[in-house]
Amino acid sequence: MPTPTSLDGLIEKASKYLRKKQVKLIKAAFEFGAAAHQGQTRKSGGDYIWHPVAVAEILAEIQLDHESLIAAILHDVIEDTPHSKAEVAEKFGQNVAEIVDGVTKLGKLEFDNPQEAQAESFRKMILAMSRDLRVILIKLADRLHNMRTLGVMRPDKQRRIAHETLDIYAPIAARLGINAFRIELEDLGFKAMYPVRYAVLQNAVKKARGNRKEVIDQINEALTNRLALDKIPANVVGREKHLYSLYKKMKYKRLSFNEILDIFAFRVIVNTPDECYRVLGSVHSLYKPFPGRFKDYIAIPKPNGYQSLHTVLFGPFGAYIEVQMRTQEMHEVSEHGIAAHWVYKEGSAEGEATSQKVDKGRYAVELRAQEWVKNLLEIQQSAGNSLDFLENVKIDLFPNVIYVFTPRGEIITLPTGSTAVDFAYAVHTSVGHSTVGCRIDKKLVPLRSRLESGQTVEIIRSQEQQPNPAWLHFVTTAKARSQIRHFLKNQQSESATSLGERLLTKAIRSFNMSYQGLTEDIRNCIVTELKLTDWDHLLQEIGLGQRLANLVAKQIHDVVLGTEDSIFHYQGSIDASVPLVISGTEGMVVNYAGCCHPIPGDDILGFISAEKGLVIHRQECPNVKNFKNHPEKWLDVKWEEDINQTFNVELQIEVLNGRGALATVASKIAEMKTDIDRVRSEDKDETYSLMNLVIRVRTRKHLADVMRTLKRLPIVEKIHRI
Repeated sequence: MPTPTSLDGLIEKASKYLRKKQVKLIKAAFEFGAAAHQGQTRKSGGDYIWHPVAVAEILAEIQLDHESLIAAILHDVIEDTPHSKAEVAEKFGQNVAEIVDGVTKLGKLEFDNPQEAQAESFRKMILAMSRDLRVILIKLADRLHNMRTLGVMRPDKQRRIAHETLDIYAPIAARLGINAFRIELEDLGFKAMYPVRYAVLQNAVKKARGNRKEVIDQINEALTNRLALDKIPANVVGREKHLYSLYKKMKYKRLSFNEILDIFAFRVIVNTPDECYRVLGSVHSLYKPFPGRFKDYIAIPKPNGYQSLHTVLFGPFGAYIEVQMRTQEMHEVSEHGIAAHWVYKEGSAEGEATSQKVDKGRYAVELRAQEWVKNLLEIQQSAGNSLDFLENVKIDLFPNVIYVFTPRGEIITLPTGSTAVDFAYAVHTSVGHSTVGCRIDKKLVPLRSRLESGQTVEIIRSQEQQPNPAWLHFVTTAKARSQIRHFLKNQQSESATSLGERLLTKAIRSFNMSYQGLTEDIRNCIVTELKLTDWDHLLQEIGLGQRLANLVAKQIHDVVLGTEDSIFHYQGSIDASVPLVISGTEGMVVNYAGCCHPIPGDDILGFISAEKGLVIHRQECPNVKNFKNHPEKWLDVKWEEDINQTFNVELQIEVLNGRGALATVASKIAEMKTDIDRVRSEDKDETYSLMNLVIRVRTRKHLADVMRTLKRLPIVEKIHRI
């Protein structure tokens, strides 16, 4: 067993801020962990226990509480040793056991591929985070130490782990505001992923550093003198962008190395937020500000709680100067993010409790982190599987953001490029589901409109509205995308099951049999023969067009012939030619062909498609002739008597060229309480234009009324249905 003196580094750091009793518990955790991992070694050849101790030491450097340090030492005990969660709870408390369990990967379960295993492990970690955010802090420290010791791995494994780090863990560190972790994870990931690029960039920075030092010193002195003259106590430090940040900027902005290094960066740390704004005035009077490059993250913090003022100045020697202004408290939150919350709650080294006064900055960071985790939980509840969930989280991880307002003045933070629908889902899932319209700054706009910072957004709702599949083409946020997909998937399943039952009922009539007479044994026999999960699964496949009802009916008939079941058969004759009745309420599994736009009153046929379910065409549609080669996929259908739905139909209108022609036509359609879905207009010749409008009508009579009304307009020359 390793000697306790090897703990010196961890104990020294922990003793600076923890109570003696808590430090003693850390030593006990080490002894328990060392005994549990006895005989286990790392790839490097060292005893395994030194990895969890190193993870705990990383957390001690940012002064995390003693439970986190104990959990870090024990974080692989449940996974890699015979010890159970109950044993950990008995010796070190339930909190520690829950944290350790949350960090534990799903290594003992079997998955089809490594991607699925990683995704499921990540899902479990997010669920554990919802109970205690310290889970992710330990996981980040664990990943950081693994990255520091990555050199012993095979090159292909190094690249895989580095890719995962840059893809998931570094962005999570950024999202939780732990800047110190993020920077090192990014640089280590960059080094392992692109070793040659890393070496070239590192050498270039070293060579340029000497040439820049004199310029940096001059600017630093000018800033310091100006602040002293204005009597603002401040600490001014020049700062270098880390290598991965330089690399990303060069890559995505297509800049050369010299163009990047023309930007000099400084940080000014003061005592109060008021002094941050005073510093801003001072530096703007010293050097001219660059228009449009000022950002106030103090008034409106970033989603991870980050606060600072940012400005870009025209400096001496033709250089740009980036300046960040923040208080010491803001600086600590910037470096440690959510981790600062547990530092603040912990007692001092002498055993005295810290002040109970709430630190607003750290409290705000925790609230934002909890809100983010809550959002992730909503995404995972609606995700189809772990891989979908992980992909959605990647989408959600930390794009540039905009800040928009609700009509009550509340700030909603969204990724750049978000639409009104993204905003609606950010307010609440039920608001998103029932969205029918949107006002931006009191003006009606389309739902696909991109939002910009500072706008006030009002959502118009209707209890009859449901999510539209077309929204998936323009929404940006993971929450909106996952909630829309979840709703449509459930709706499709229900609609497909209902339609499948109707199709199968009709199909088995041709065999002089009754759907109602199907026994449980017969259903189970068919489900087993087709290798499906249950009877509803079969009905869904029929409803979605993935399985033909006639073939299933034939299989059922063959099964029945081999049984003594006589109840199944109709006693009497059956009219197998009765058409399937279409009501317009079948949902997503019944589609109305865009080539001919059938509406109630038209003579129609149904075509079973594996991609779209049941597609309804007008009998005179030209495409019907193309499909006639597959008679088994055609179905006799008819409209229900009284339909209270609206359907798309396309009109072509020939109008006189003139100002406001489209507005005149649209206004007349609106007077008839008819919605316009799409409009396309083009010139026919010097005198006439052609308008193609897709409008929503209830029946052929309704359509005829609209066409007659439009024909009376003086500007309309001709009108016909496409």
